[in-house]
Amino acid sequence: MSEAAVELIRHTPTLAPMSARAAIVVTGTEVLTGRVADSNGPWLAEQLRQLGVDVGHIVVVGDRPSELHAALDFLASTGVDLIITTGGLGPTADDLTAQVVGAAQGRASELDVALQQRIMTIIERLSARLRWNIEPTAAAAGVRKQALVPKGAEVLEPVGTAPGLVVPVADGRSGPPVVVLPGPPRELQVMWPAAVESALVRHALADRTELRQSTLRLWGTQEPELAATLRGVEGEVDELEITTCLRGGELEIVTRYGAAAEPSYQHLLRAIRIAYPKQLFSADGSTVDDQVAAFLDERGWTVATAESCTGGLLAARLTGPAGASVRVLGGVVAYSDAGKTSLLGVDHDTLGAFGAVSEQVAEELAAGARHHLNADVGVGITGIAGPGGGTGDKPVGLVHLCAASPERTLARTIRVPGSRNDVRERSVAVALHLLRELLIP
Repeated sequence: MSEAAVELIRHTPTLAPMSARAAIVVTGTEVLTGRVADSNGPWLAEQLRQLGVDVGHIVVVGDRPSELHAALDFLASTGVDLIITTGGLGPTADDLTAQVVGAAQGRASELDVALQQRIMTIIERLSARLRWNIEPTAAAAGVRKQALVPKGAEVLEPVGTAPGLVVPVADGRSGPPVVVLPGPPRELQVMWPAAVESALVRHALADRTELRQSTLRLWGTQEPELAATLRGVEGEVDELEITTCLRGGELEIVTRYGAAAEPSYQHLLRAIRIAYPKQLFSADGSTVDDQVAAFLDERGWTVATAESCTGGLLAARLTGPAGASVRVLGGVVAYSDAGKTSLLGVDHDTLGAFGAVSEQVAEELAAGARHHLNADVGVGITGIAGPGGGTGDKPVGLVHLCAASPERTLARTIRVPGSRNDVRERSVAVALHLLRELLIP
């Protein structure tokens, strides 16, 4: 276990005494096996945090009723105030979440005839608009299945075709209510406000209090350094839950705490500012992407990219923040030497003397992006992402970067270990921080 991981454990208090607690169950074999990435769990966790609800568990289970039932039993045993499930509400045979939740809560399912008709109306409307050709008997069977509701459950109106549910535990039994939400993220997110307004949910979360979360981001700091800093404030920040994550070369420090612990957080923030005056680039949670966009907008500048080994990934990051059409003029992916010369004006003699992967070519790529796309700022990236193509002088992972503005030019040379994706993603992160440094007033 790393030193930073030890610090993580040391600075993670139990938040239960200050807030209601919830757990999330994400269902679906496609999520369990990694074919589909889970976005519902993190989204719900953040929505609950904003409500002042602490999330103790996010569990992913496949489409096996026994596993979902076991997960529900386990989470109920942990003393959480609310359980939320996502997925498994469709018309097919493997969509059994509603029935399993009903059984776990001690409630048999029964047909809600009025809901059945509402779902059928939705199906008919969608079929007419999208020209679906659904066999009537199959459609009726699917609709009937989706209208089977645990007795005594509250129905959340469908956003697509699947209704949500709030299922209380049966009389004479103990346990939290279970909110059953559809799997498609758009449907789940639209349905969420109705779930929060449910009287059963409001009662379950009545003890919630303000739960604050702050994010600090550092660039160019190693985890052992941060671990030493955290040791230096031991005993002064014990009210805080501090977690750290190294991602894309950035150290992210996320702190959760109750309102009464604000002085402790300010003490932590001061300690981080003193220890890392240059490395702390975000004290308000803003990303480097957002900061680069803001700096460009403040100056009224535009940017263009010339990428080789990163294949357009930098341009994609730059166009992520809203308003990109004003500040990002374009990007050129030039893998071949011919492309570098014909599209970006890289000199044949430069390529011959130094090779495509060189500081000199990175600088000419940046200049070419500025000139050929008529931008204020240009960024050039060239390197060897691997897994092959490296030499003794120019190994896999060697990347040269350059960012140029009307005022100055900054260059970096890095050597990134790891896979092809590691090299490309880390190179883009370095390029963004190089841009940030170039643009800081």
